[in-house]
Amino acid sequence: MSEPRPSDRHDASQPDDTFEEIVGEETQRDPDLAVIEAGSRTLRTYAGSPQGEAVPARPTDPETDKALRAVEQELAGRWGETKLEPSVTRIAALMDVLGEPQRAYPSIHITGTNGKTSTARMIEALLNAFELRTGRYTSPHVQSITERISLDGSPIEPERFTETYEDIKPYVEMVDSQQPYRLSFFEVLTGMAYAAFADAPVDVAVVEVGMGGTWDATNVIDSTVAVVTPISLDHTDRLGTTPAEIAGEKAGVIKQGATVILAQQPVDAAQVMLKKAVEVDATVAREGMEFGIVSREVAVGGQLLTLRGLGGAATEYTDIFLPLYGAHQAHNAAVALAAVEAFFGIGAEQARSLDIDAIRKAFAAVLSPGRLEVVRSSPTVVLDAAHNPAGAKAAADGISEAFSFSRLIGVVGTSGDKDVRGLLEAFEPIFAEVVVTQNSTERAMDADELAAIAVEVFGDDRVQVEPRLDDALEAAITLAEEDDEYAGAGVLVTGSVITVGEARLLLGRG
Repeated sequence: MSEPRPSDRHDASQPDDTFEEIVGEETQRDPDLAVIEAGSRTLRTYAGSPQGEAVPARPTDPETDKALRAVEQELAGRWGETKLEPSVTRIAALMDVLGEPQRAYPSIHITGTNGKTSTARMIEALLNAFELRTGRYTSPHVQSITERISLDGSPIEPERFTETYEDIKPYVEMVDSQQPYRLSFFEVLTGMAYAAFADAPVDVAVVEVGMGGTWDATNVIDSTVAVVTPISLDHTDRLGTTPAEIAGEKAGVIKQGATVILAQQPVDAAQVMLKKAVEVDATVAREGMEFGIVSREVAVGGQLLTLRGLGGAATEYTDIFLPLYGAHQAHNAAVALAAVEAFFGIGAEQARSLDIDAIRKAFAAVLSPGRLEVVRSSPTVVLDAAHNPAGAKAAADGISEAFSFSRLIGVVGTSGDKDVRGLLEAFEPIFAEVVVTQNSTERAMDADELAAIAVEVFGDDRVQVEPRLDDALEAAITLAEEDDEYAGAGVLVTGSVITVGEARLLLGRG
């Protein structure tokens, strides 16, 4: 496996650099690799156990597996996540007959285009470190539907998932009978999550929107903290064709009197968010101004961070080891930390810091499956669920920074409703060759259709077509192995969460 490599050293002889000038810059470091390794090992001693079982396997008990499959089949018979009727009427009706379970606990609501799931996992880990019981609801799943609902950092047990579905099923059917359209797959899962959290019970829920914000099924909660990760173009047929239009939909998660944690945004998107905050008397904390990254350096297995919290210089957190790759994950960490500070009431008027040891343990234990995740060595195979140009650019930058591959082979399988050309163009500078393929779902773009676009971007001599994902993985690994054993070629599988999930299973990680 190719080792992550250090970056160039930042010149620390400029004490007058302002915080705003430092935020967002990649520190340039060139320490000896042995020093980095020693530092990484030292920081890992702060870590507790990693977050639960991030991607659970199928149940080993036949009866449990049979019951889970029956629930999955019933849910699959409903509208899928890509078929929407923009309204919260049905989910509100379900919450009403269930007794409003989503109001039994405070919540942190996360919207944005990229980084939502990783940020949610970080927020969950931080809250767990302060001994709070958490519920986390994220989507989509990498391999198992139970990943979407987590309790105390671990996916809900299959038995409990099935029991929760059976508990709310009569109420779901009641709402179905009273509405023009049945509750969708995502709406039923959302109802299950909120009911499971109330039943646990949890101290706080960390909830990721499915799409948009205003009419997303999750938006029946009154969150005290709203988080907005970076906004870019995705789902343009439903959310809008500009960052500002998309921000208008996502701003719906900002509730009266809430605190808004705003990641770095396009100017027009930020303006929309700030206007919404003013309308509902919400407090806004902006990355790069009220909080952010002070320094960042690549380390073995991840990166070392110094983060500044909401209290300014009084809330600076040093020597944080994050076992995830890429500058985008560092920004997600800064956002997650600010969200947790806001939840605990920390801000400019209450400039105190959270316990640094708890913060270090939490971040060092974070897992984010399918996000620059190494699943094999010799040759190294990395999985990343990037499915739009902004996500692809972040993944490309992250893998270029963290790994010293001599040659990188891409395996790409996308959905047909995405900006495929933009995604391929983001990866073109780092892929020596690309194997185009397709996953097993109806949404997958046909491999030949994808290949036609790839040839326009990469040229015919750099594109190979393998419609079956298993064949594509074998072809890419073979191409990587054509290099000398010690040359350090690698493989990146990307283009869709579904493609990554299926590859993960094929590579024996399920």
